[in-house]
Amino acid sequence: MFYFKYKYILVPFLLWLAIQISKVIVDCIENKKFSLRRLLGSGGMPSSHSAVMVSITVMLGKNIGFQSPIFALACFMTLVVMQDAVGVRRQVGKHAKYLNEILMDDKISPEEKFQEMVGHTPLQVFIGLIIGLIAGLIA
Repeated sequence: MFYFKYKYILVPFLLWLAIQISKVIVDCIENKKFSLRRLLGSGGMPSSHSAVMVSITVMLGKNIGFQSPIFALACFMTLVVMQDAVGVRRQVGKHAKYLNEILMDDKISPEEKFQEMVGHTPLQVFIGLIIGLIAGLIA
């Protein structure tokens, strides 16, 4: 009963949590250090934003109807989120990388560096879409 009452919150949250934990584990293996900051960070494989939005959109389509205005709104919001991840946020990450390289000459501290992992590659967003689709269909 609890699940059915709150599935539009539970499924996306648990999906987001699972993806973010997987990013922490992968980051720990790749960089040989544990960083809890990665849990709340953005960017990386796969896109949790895309997965969460697609899962909600699919659940709405299945349960309310693919012809409903709420489903249409969810579709467009999902597209905006995915486009933003690949477009604007990815460019912000590239700019941060270049700025950090320029500022290296000034010997800035690690705390002063700009965060470079902000957006996503198209593949990261696509994998997030697939994961969200599967989660939404199963839910």
